[in-house]
Amino acid sequence: MKIAALQMVSTPDVARNLAAADRLLAAAAAVGVQLAALPEYFCLLGRRDTDKLAAAEAGGDTVHGPIQRFLSEAAQRHGLWLVGGTLPVRTAQAERVLNRCSVFAPDGTEAAHYDKLHLFAFDNGRESYDEGRALAAGQVPVAVQAGPFGNGQTLRLGLSICYDLRFPELYRALMVPPCDLLCVPSAFTYTTGQAHWELLLRARAVENQCYVLAPAQGGTHENGRRTWGHSMVVDPWGEVLDVCPEGEGLAVADLDLARIQQVRTQLPALAHRRL
Repeated sequence: MKIAALQMVSTPDVARNLAAADRLLAAAAAVGVQLAALPEYFCLLGRRDTDKLAAAEAGGDTVHGPIQRFLSEAAQRHGLWLVGGTLPVRTAQAERVLNRCSVFAPDGTEAAHYDKLHLFAFDNGRESYDEGRALAAGQVPVAVQAGPFGNGQTLRLGLSICYDLRFPELYRALMVPPCDLLCVPSAFTYTTGQAHWELLLRARAVENQCYVLAPAQGGTHENGRRTWGHSMVVDPWGEVLDVCPEGEGLAVADLDLARIQQVRTQLPALAHRRL
C-alpha cells in the first residue's frame, strides 16, 4: 500500500492552508496513496504563538469547527486514511490550547486523536521558541488500528508530534504491541532539522523495526520563520525511501508488511528487550 508525507509551507491564513492541504491530498490520491499525513500546524503557522488561541476548536467525540470538518470531508472526498497534522484544540485554560493530531477514516469518522506530550523549547541566542507559552501538554500515548486497505490488511499506527521525536521512551510505549507505522507530523526549525531530523527519524525506524512517516513544514514562512522540511518515509531497516527537500510537495513510498516481518525475523531485537 502507498503512504505519503505531505509537505507544506503554511501561512497565517487558515483558508489558504486548507486549500493547499486539499491540493496535496488530491495529488496523493491521484497516485494511489491510501494513507496520507499532513504536517504539524498545517492549518495555521501564525505570526505570534497566541494566534493559535483564536483558531482553536472544541474537541470531543464528534467533529467540531471548520478545520476538523475539512479533515473529515477531505478523508471522504479523497477516499483515504488521513493523519491530520495538528490543529489547536481548546482547553479549560483560556490561554492554553492542545496541539492535537487527529486521524480520520475514509468514511470521515475520527478514528483517534493524540495530544502532543512534549513541548518544544529552544534558545541559541538568535532563535527562541517556547511552546509552553500557548500550549498545554497531552497526557497519554495513542496508537490506532487503521484499515482495512484495498488488500484487506490493517496496520497499527502510532502517533507522535515533532519534538516527541527526541523521546524514544514514547515510541517504546507505543510498541506494546508493536506498531507497523509511526507518524511524526512536524515543523522542525531549520537549525535543529539540519542537525538532527533525519538522524532521529532513522533511529526511531531502526530501533522499533517499523516504517516511519514524517510530514513536515518546509520553507520560509510569512512570519519569517524557516522550517527544515525534508518530509520523508523511512523503512524498518532505516532506509530513506523518499524525501521532499523543501517547498510544497509529497514524499511517497510503499509500506510492505512483509518487509516488517522480514526485518523482525532476521534481527529479533524487539523480542530481546529486557527493560
